[in-house]
Amino acid sequence: MTGGCQCGRIRFSAAVEPDKAYACHCKMCRKATGGAWIAFAGVRKEDVTWEREPDWYASSPIARRPFCSHCGTPLGFAFPDSETMDLTVGAFDDPAAFRPAHNYATESMLDAWTDLTGLPGYRSEENEAVMRRWHDAGMEAPE
Repeated sequence: MTGGCQCGRIRFSAAVEPDKAYACHCKMCRKATGGAWIAFAGVRKEDVTWEREPDWYASSPIARRPFCSHCGTPLGFAFPDSETMDLTVGAFDDPAAFRPAHNYATESMLDAWTDLTGLPGYRSEENEAVMRRWHDAGMEAPE
């Protein structure tokens, strides 16, 4: 499967099992991504091919994270001494193929964000102000 950052500067391909993704709720991942939790897919490092090497941030004494320094997209997580790493599900070109298999760091879960199924939903095209901004920029809104 292929993926990359928002601006397209960093691209990758990886042999990955989409049905073995997971949600990480640890505080470090929340801070690193700005999200309530992050969806990851585990891969063997040797099964990832970077078209361009990502930037790396040493997020703790034991781990580092690939990202794009141009657009800021978080691309994953890795222990330097491990043969495996995680790639962010949202960075894949077809993230709909992924299915979560488990939660990790459940002690840090934000309970209000664990089940969103009962909330009302709104489609992007229903937000007239955002659609107008895309139109005024001479573009169609991204999916």
